[in-house]
Amino acid sequence: MNKCKISSKKLVLGALLSIFVAASANAETGKGPKPVSLGEASGFAILSQSGITDVYRSAIVGDVGTSPITGAAILLTCGEVSGKIYTVDVAGPLPCSLNDATFLTTVVGDMGTAYLDAAGRLSPDFTELGAGEIGGKTLTPGLYKWTTGLMITTDVTLSGGPNDVWIFQVAGTLNQANSTRVTLANGAQAKNIFWQVAGATTIGTNAHFEGVVLGKTMIAVNTGASVNGRLLAQTAVTLQMNAITEPAM
Repeated sequence: MNKCKISSKKLVLGALLSIFVAASANAETGKGPKPVSLGEASGFAILSQSGITDVYRSAIVGDVGTSPITGAAILLTCGEVSGKIYTVDVAGPLPCSLNDATFLTTVVGDMGTAYLDAAGRLSPDFTELGAGEIGGKTLTPGLYKWTTGLMITTDVTLSGGPNDVWIFQVAGTLNQANSTRVTLANGAQAKNIFWQVAGATTIGTNAHFEGVVLGKTMIAVNTGASVNGRLLAQTAVTLQMNAITEPAM
């Protein structure tokens, strides 16, 4: 066979192999920014520094914890939590709470580090999208930034693959309207969606939310709302007959 033809075939095969390797790498790493590392906080469905209130009956799938406030500030009952309830003292819900102040100090520290990581990401792909209103939109993976609050007044869709990442930097409050839905499409996963919110977060009555909330202040989940994700608040979390499910890892 002609040597030129052999060389041409090798070049074609090499090019195809390069495309395959690149595609495989992209599928593994995903689109958008690198995910935010939650450290030890990654095991928690709800984490609060100043307490968790509850209107019975909520259903929490995943671990729950408060620190540095006393365990008496966790107003959930053992039967509402499918996971562990960590407290800094023996005052937590009985008989299920676990007293582990040292572990909780690490967990809360990791939550704060994750918040700073998300807030400090540079070069956003989208800035002030929708002037702070994303209802009705379909959002692709990327880093989003708003210097004011963010509203979800109608359903919003996050569309991307299972390894794609979204980070939402919100300098103000995050407010989701009643009976609206955050929906995932094309394999997107709640574990890869990070809402870094400097103000209060409110998830409306009977609404459905997806992703990890890294809240500088309060996270309020109104009556009948559901969350597939994590509520990690540097102040309080308030619940009212909610379903909170930690995302699949």
